[in-house]
Formats: sequence, C-alpha cells, structure tokens
Amino acid sequence: MKISELSARSGVALPTVKYYLREGLLMAGEPTSATGAQYGDDHIRRLGLIRALSGAGLSIPRIRAILDLVSATDLSEFERIGRAIAQLPPHVDNDPVHEFPRAQKVLEFLGQVYDPRYVAVAHLEQALIGLEGAGLTLSEERLRAYGEHIRGIAEVEIDLMPLGSTEEAVRYAVLGTAMYEPVLTALRRLAHQDLGSAKFTSPAEHTTNRMKEN
Repeated sequence: MKISELSARSGVALPTVKYYLREGLLMAGEPTSATGAQYGDDHIRRLGLIRALSGAGLSIPRIRAILDLVSATDLSEFERIGRAIAQLPPHVDNDPVHEFPRAQKVLEFLGQVYDPRYVAVAHLEQALIGLEGAGLTLSEERLRAYGEHIRGIAEVEIDLMPLGSTEEAVRYAVLGTAMYEPVLTALRRLAHQDLGSAKFTSPAEHTTNRMKEN
C-alpha cells in the first residue's frame, strides 16, 4: 500500500506518519521509486503501537526507547519487557549501584525477588521513604494483605500475556501497566466506599445507599 493508504487505514494523519518515518519510529517502506515506497501490515501494527504509547502520555524519546527494545536481540524477552515498563512514569534513578534497603526488606518479607535493576524497586523505596516522612508505617498485617492480593492480580495479568511476539508482549505489558493501574486505584477507593458505608452508617442507611447505587 502507498503511504496515503497507510495513513487512511491506520487512522494516523499523513503528516504524522511522515514525522514518525523521519524520527525513525516507523520503519521505512519497500522502495518502489526514487520518491515512493510500499507499506504493509507491519507498518499498521507499528503505527497502532506508537499511537497507543503516545496516548498513554509517553514522549517521543520514551516511545523510541520502547520500540528499540522490541528489536533488541541482545536482551531476553523478560529484560526487554522490564526495561520497556521502566519508560513509564514516575521516572526515578534506579542505578543498580544504589541500595534500596527499605524495598529489599519488604520484598524479602514477601518472599519475592529483589533485583535493584528493576525500576519498581526504586519506586517502592521512594514510596516507603514517603510513608516514613508522613509518620506512617507499613505493618506486617497490611503488607501481608497487600502482597497476597496484589500477587493474585499479577498472576492473572501474567497468565493473560500474549506469547510468540515480543512486540505484542511489550505492548501488553506497557499499555496494561499504564491503563489498568488507574482502574485498580479507582476500584480500591470504591471498595473503601462500600465497606465504609457498611461500617460507619446504620443498616438502613447502608441499604438505602445500595439501592441508590443499583
């Protein structure tokens, strides 16, 4: 297909397609003349991924880093997915020479792998420092409950990850992380609302609230 058809089929404006080509985000087409080229389904899929990553709020350099990881043959698929997720905000310094003692202690308590190269370790360290600064603690009871239920969510997500295509796996992992985390936050708050209504209102008020919601 010509570039104009690629634009029409992908839903990406022609100037934007040309910009992605200039920036190297979209691979070049098969030359047909000095000024023309043919494009295929791989280009449509790549444009879909770029568009989705852009819609998730990622900058061009971050998108380029993710796309480079898709074709990075010197890394395992596991490493590529981990590094791709690291392109999502919040962005922190997770230099593996740094120590993350709070995160390490939590992960050891949960019986999980501690790998300081994984950016979420630095995220956890920062979150725990924030708790300390606010005068809050992460009790064993709370941590055990968090670990158990979050692991259950993670197991479902890993089971649903597509196999056989690194690009699809990266897309699933990055977009799934970016798009589902707000859903998890909202559901947690709504569960607070539901449980709080039962605990802090009378049975009649709780029933009335339920009827209004339904």
